[in-house]
Amino acid sequence: MNALGLFAILATLSTLFGIVNHRTLRLPMTIGVLAISLCVSLAIMALDPLIPSYDLHLIPRAVLGAVDLPRTLLDGALSLLLFAGAMQVDLHHMVSRMVSVTALAVLGTVFAVGLLAVSAWWVFPLVGAPVPFVWCVVLGAILAPTDPVSVVGMLRRLGLPAPLQAIFAGESLFNDGVGVVIFGVTIGLATGETAAVSAADIASGFLIQAVGGGLLGALTGWVALRLVRGVEDAHIDLLATLALASGTFALANSLHMSGPIAVVVAGMSLGTRYGQEAIRAHSRAEILAFWSVVDEVLNVLLFLLIGFEILEITPRLSSLLATLAVIVLSIVARGLSVLCATLPVYLRNRDRWRALVVLTWGGLRGGISVSLALGLPAGPLRDTLLPACYGVVVFTILVQGLTMERLVGRLYRPVADGGNA
Repeated sequence: MNALGLFAILATLSTLFGIVNHRTLRLPMTIGVLAISLCVSLAIMALDPLIPSYDLHLIPRAVLGAVDLPRTLLDGALSLLLFAGAMQVDLHHMVSRMVSVTALAVLGTVFAVGLLAVSAWWVFPLVGAPVPFVWCVVLGAILAPTDPVSVVGMLRRLGLPAPLQAIFAGESLFNDGVGVVIFGVTIGLATGETAAVSAADIASGFLIQAVGGGLLGALTGWVALRLVRGVEDAHIDLLATLALASGTFALANSLHMSGPIAVVVAGMSLGTRYGQEAIRAHSRAEILAFWSVVDEVLNVLLFLLIGFEILEITPRLSSLLATLAVIVLSIVARGLSVLCATLPVYLRNRDRWRALVVLTWGGLRGGISVSLALGLPAGPLRDTLLPACYGVVVFTILVQGLTMERLVGRLYRPVADGGNA
């Protein structure tokens, strides 16, 4: 199957599922497509044993194998999705809340990894699925970062105060880099590829990946804006943003820096005063419209694939119990990590409990977590961890994502954009 045929299949399925959702479920499009693809996958799993003469998994697994979600997302579509999300961030409010964003993205992620790892290591034996501690840390690294694709999509339909939206989006855009650094270190230890690692190794790796990626993104963003400054052609400006997104991500990966952080900083450079001066208003409107479409299309395709990835899971009772336990633990770990990371702010203003609740329940996971989990080496541990990761992702998107609007409505009735956050 060539690339065009594969894209045609995914686009056709996305369209059909989108129409069904529009006429029946009427959920937000990405969530509706995920729900329908998940139902189709479950139907295939249920009917397959009843038709022994034909393998119903054959076609969907062939498509999933051709797509190779971990490589396609982490080495390709992620650059475009993050760039599109970064362009939508209110830079003024995010800079004014940079301390909170940094605390959540760095300290919050580290706390979440540790809390989830310790609690999972203690709970897994109770459900008949013991997992070594280092693999529990790998699980924490997969599930601790919130997903920018899911979070930014959710923020579009919520009436949150602008400062809190900026914190939400900023954290989700930056914490993936931290999670990937921890994942890279711990997966090496878990598989035996890395004999030992010191605190100095972790610190230097973080500096190279996160700080280096941020500086690279700022540099490529400045260079791109410098080149298009004075060019009054919307098509050239649009091509420049495409080159900036893909080129920054690829260059960062080749230099062993964080591609996600680099491309986020590069995307945010368009919202600076220099970026607004370099790109005229009419070009900016076309660029924003284009990236909005790219974001929506890639989101739908990604959620379609997430729904079908359940076919990679082998159902077992112990895996089901472990998944239910990890869902609860991930919510608790998320809440405690947000509280610990923002404790000084919370102590100064107890009214921030509303933001604490919203940040906890709105910590959606998505395609990045699924992709990292699918990349785990084959074996019994993967058979335990993959369903747990997948269960958390689906729960956060379908349950937490769909109830966020009601929660926000109760906590922030109607609040002006300048309200406390």
